[in-house]
Amino acid sequence: MQSRLQTSPSSSLRTIAAAGAVTLLLSTPSLAQQPAGNEAAHQAFNNSCRTCHSVKEGDNRLGPNLNKILGRKAGALPDYNYSSAMKDAGFVWDQDKLARFMVKPDEVVSGNKMQPYGGISAEEAGKIVAYLQAGGTP
Repeated sequence: MQSRLQTSPSSSLRTIAAAGAVTLLLSTPSLAQQPAGNEAAHQAFNNSCRTCHSVKEGDNRLGPNLNKILGRKAGALPDYNYSSAMKDAGFVWDQDKLARFMVKPDEVVSGNKMQPYGGISAEEAGKIVAYLQAGGTP
């Protein structure tokens, strides 16, 4: 004698619902995988700036360190060899000027040393400015 596995309609519906829930969970990125604002800003800095710049005071690389750049006079770090254009720029870095410089450096300081750097999007520049404003902490 063969036994038949019997299922009730409500049991079948629960199975279908559970399968749907699992599929939904697996196809939707979890919130843990989504970078938080500071993490996204840190990632933007790493992707666009870290090769040439650091946020550690005194850690100059191909470019000057960006520690406390907001509020700093352009071309003013004593231990970095800026271009004469940057030394003579005559302004203090603020959020707007720094973001514009990252997007189109030559439009802010013609003759700067960030050549042949082509710039980044305004959105990425905004993230990086937020990262630098937060003191370079993720």
